[in-house]
Amino acid sequence: MSNEFDWYSRTELLIGKENIEKLKNAHVLVAGLGGVGGFACELLARAGIGTLTLIDSDVYSPSNRNRQIGAFMSTEGMYKTDVMEKRLKDINPQINIHNKKIYLKDENIPEILSSEPYSYVLDAIDTLSPKVFFIYHAVKLNIPLISSMGSGGKFDPSLIRIADIANSHECRLAYIVRKKLHRLGIYSGFKVVFSTEKVSKDRVFLIENVVNKKSVIGTISYMPPLFGAFAASEIIRDILKK
Repeated sequence: MSNEFDWYSRTELLIGKENIEKLKNAHVLVAGLGGVGGFACELLARAGIGTLTLIDSDVYSPSNRNRQIGAFMSTEGMYKTDVMEKRLKDINPQINIHNKKIYLKDENIPEILSSEPYSYVLDAIDTLSPKVFFIYHAVKLNIPLISSMGSGGKFDPSLIRIADIANSHECRLAYIVRKKLHRLGIYSGFKVVFSTEKVSKDRVFLIENVVNKKSVIGTISYMPPLFGAFAASEIIRDILKK
């Protein structure tokens, strides 16, 4: 085992030196740094992933503070990628961060996904069209992928599941994503994090005149982070299986 003062020594004790090297050599892309993606990228960094590409064009706002790891009064108005880059380098100064303040659109997704030999990609995008096209192109490029379905409106952590998209159920977002992917010829072949908990209609607030959103859904502090933890766990374990 490495020197006991190495920050990753407890991880090495669990998985072994060879697997530490696998994680150091891995490159994971996290698309979307909200409640799910923000927690996931921190857990990936703390596990020892050597390179992370962080994609998000958004800044922190007050409504993020109930569930997003980088959201504080002191970070309001700051870019999520900048806040998370600084945070992750404070955990591991040797980590490589590719900071991309990019709004993902149908036309730029193929170039982004094909620009690096990613070990894995995490879709934590909350806008439907880019989410579907991100998934579609990742599958077509044979990049290992896990996608977060809807954590909003969910309350019971014991009902979180990981499965192939074809086997997801009791999730409205997963249903819509499946239908749109079917039109593109994609029926299975990637994992999703989802919850089987039914969502009450009184947890959803319809809004008008807001670009890319038709509703706001209630969230609790622990559910998006748990979705992120499930996703990070699957990514790490899959990388170590190779």
